[in-house]
Amino acid sequence: MSTHSLEPLRDTWTAAWDTALAAWSKFTRLRPPMLCLTETDARREGLTGSFAMIRLHDQSVVVSLPEVVTCGVAQFPVEVLAHEIGHHVLAPATLTDHGRMLARMRWALPTVEHHAAMVANLYTDILINDRLQRSAGLRLADVYRTLGTRAGGGAGGAVWAVYTRMYEILWSLPRESLGGGRTDDRLEGDAWLGTRLVRSYARDWLDGSGRFAALLLPHLLEDAKSAKLIEKLLDTRDAGVGGDPAGLVDEDAGEREGAMHPAQDPALSGIDDDDGEEKGAQPKEVASPGGARGQAREPFQFGELLRAAGVVISDHDAAVKYYRERAAPYLIPFPTRRFPQSTDPLPEGLEPWDMGDALDAADWLQSVLQSPHIVPGMTTVQRVWGTAEGGEPARVPLDLDLYVDSSGSMPNPQQRTSYPALAGAILCLSALRAGARVQATLWSGKNQCTTTRGFVRDSTDVLNVLTGYFGGGTQFPIHVLRDTYATRDAAARAVHILVISDDGVSTMFDNDERGGSGWDTARTALERARGGGSLVLNVPDDWEKRSVDRPRGKSPAANWDLAVLRARDEQGWHVHTVSSLAGLVEFARAFSRARYGDAIEAPR
Repeated sequence: MSTHSLEPLRDTWTAAWDTALAAWSKFTRLRPPMLCLTETDARREGLTGSFAMIRLHDQSVVVSLPEVVTCGVAQFPVEVLAHEIGHHVLAPATLTDHGRMLARMRWALPTVEHHAAMVANLYTDILINDRLQRSAGLRLADVYRTLGTRAGGGAGGAVWAVYTRMYEILWSLPRESLGGGRTDDRLEGDAWLGTRLVRSYARDWLDGSGRFAALLLPHLLEDAKSAKLIEKLLDTRDAGVGGDPAGLVDEDAGEREGAMHPAQDPALSGIDDDDGEEKGAQPKEVASPGGARGQAREPFQFGELLRAAGVVISDHDAAVKYYRERAAPYLIPFPTRRFPQSTDPLPEGLEPWDMGDALDAADWLQSVLQSPHIVPGMTTVQRVWGTAEGGEPARVPLDLDLYVDSSGSMPNPQQRTSYPALAGAILCLSALRAGARVQATLWSGKNQCTTTRGFVRDSTDVLNVLTGYFGGGTQFPIHVLRDTYATRDAAARAVHILVISDDGVSTMFDNDERGGSGWDTARTALERARGGGSLVLNVPDDWEKRSVDRPRGKSPAANWDLAVLRARDEQGWHVHTVSSLAGLVEFARAFSRARYGDAIEAPR
């Protein structure tokens, strides 16, 4: 089919856009659809398999006109476009609600969770189509009749048969008129139950989503025929491409409970006496408006949910997003700037400008004068301004040098909740919010170490390090600590050194690869950092009491407690212990407020 032959069709569909918008409301506004004349153009926009799709991140509607002709729906421009508009204004409307719906459906589809995106598409389609057929008077029944005829009439499996039978019941159409095939008593009963669900949850469609998925579950387990036919209808499969949904780290309250079969729902089955209250029963507590949030998802569940919504993302990038969002409630408030009484600017020199700094802070002239080749973070500089002495003291935040244990005793942050990674995210993001710079180092066994490019202001660089994983042995990266402070200028900002580990922290005081003493390295680092140091350890709370009478082993690692006591008593390291890794979160919250908030003293 030539491009030239499709141009009249494109004009017809373009003219139908305003009518399609008016089918929802005269106030509905949406960007014009992308009507692709070739399959190449459609694939460039991300449309494959179906004849139409939506993108939620930019509120787009994409239509493949060659596929429209192939599917036989070219004479239904208003119906198809109004349907796509419905995905933007009714269901799912936003990428976050799309993700919340998929989460509910995944609980209702054990062993076939990969079908959640398809079931979500079918569910939102029937909600939209029922409204357009009955309220707007559009010919959605004819669209499905055409699709069913093109598929051969009854060639689909059980899922397609139940689904089309729901439409026939909703719109009072003769049985098998939409080409879904004959339904037996079991399929007929599920179709009637499904229509009742669609009408009952039309306004609260999110609550009905898990029930709809549970209704189709038995048929999905048995049906191998419907997928090919349904493929043409999947217009929300890639709805999340390019998007960045928020609010999906925590489960919705009632998310799992809503994944029930409609036959077990009193609101649909009618099996309920006295409004569901037994005689003499105590009155039920009224739920608070908005409802409470459920428990947090695991990182691997979060990543799978994003991919089900159409977001293209790796496990590592999903973990970065997960810990950034999960750390947000624990961060310090954004600091307010305290202006001194006199604020005359005084130029004081230059310092490196990095990607995390404000764009307008860069001094491009001086950067070009130093090097004609601009490399952000390497050759770029910014002007340092001082102010005349005022009536209030200046507050300079401590930089943070963080070392997080990633040995085999720690969980993988990309699979399960890693409290060391979460605590590290809270500490680092709070420090960055206060204006400090952060160096983050992840370490495990020998030669298993990754770190940021020195002290940086880029939160993504920091989280990329914290969400990595080694899972090897335990050997503290003494060389990173040594090199960081070997040539540190005495005029540089003070740094607080913080180590998150367990009894493996004793390797911090071993000899390094040059034969140098770890004790000397730790002492030098603490002196030159000038901001103190903390050892945050996952060990029993009474470790010090146990240490008195415990028999000693021959290896240094067996005497970790002696090393910690010496570090505390001789060098001045603060030691904070948590009996479980979950306790790291509360420590990180308190430490952040003490060091970077308005508190005076850090927790010890």
